[in-house]
Amino acid sequence: MNPPASVSPFRFGPKTYDFSTKTFLMGVLNVTPDSFSDGGKYFSVDAAVRHGLRMVEEGADFIDVGGESTKPGSDPLPLEEELRRVIPVVESLAKQVDTPLSVDTYKAAVADAALQSGALVVNDISGLSDAGMLAVLTRHRASVVIMHMKGTPKTMQQNPVYEDVVAEIAGFLETQAKKAGVAGIQQMMVDPGIGFGKTLEHNVTLIKRLHEFRRLGFPVVVGPSRKSFIGTILNLSASERLEGTAAAVAACIFNGANIVRVHDVKEMSRVARMSDALKPDHFLSAVPQFG
Repeated sequence: MNPPASVSPFRFGPKTYDFSTKTFLMGVLNVTPDSFSDGGKYFSVDAAVRHGLRMVEEGADFIDVGGESTKPGSDPLPLEEELRRVIPVVESLAKQVDTPLSVDTYKAAVADAALQSGALVVNDISGLSDAGMLAVLTRHRASVVIMHMKGTPKTMQQNPVYEDVVAEIAGFLETQAKKAGVAGIQQMMVDPGIGFGKTLEHNVTLIKRLHEFRRLGFPVVVGPSRKSFIGTILNLSASERLEGTAAAVAACIFNGANIVRVHDVKEMSRVARMSDALKPDHFLSAVPQFG
């Protein structure tokens, strides 16, 4: 696989993002009672909208609204409940900000409703597993984040095994991106899925070799924020992982991330600006190719 030309700027509504100029931040907005790090804090529509507006003020380039907890061991959320949680928040934020809104869902019906309500991006942790997702994305001319997950949230941490974690995930993302391209989707981003069916060693390897995913030719999204691998390394709870997250975000940026998905927007915005200023210009020049 040959190195691609630089990714062209993407347009999200009135905004154009040039991924060659800076690292962009995707703020996490969990409208759930049971997310692993902030479950319940923004469960009401008013609290969620206020938090979304605050993240925009703090420097978020995207707001990623999710209504279903996908922490390890979690059960699927009924469609009607996910719609009830997510759609009012998307509708309200879309009327108040021009920051691109993303919906964190793997259900085509939720994506469809969110895109009708003002979202511009679907962040699909299942990598387009729902048979109806491509049609929804194409109909709305939406952008998509294609993420890799081994198994389901319920089962993904039950002894995940890979022969070559980077090559296998890159192969999956490439295959799914080709399907999306054939369907007519123009703006795709890829995410190796830190913490989704990966051991500590897998997560560390993915961050160290993150630059290799740039060879797929799409902006690379990565979400290390407050993840359990940080807690394992530092022996800290989710509420104490700010510094570990900062180090992981900096490492991701140095290794090729275009977008980092974070909970602590104000702090990680500063980390991203500093990391961008210090990042070597030639960090991709000597990267080995797949195969």
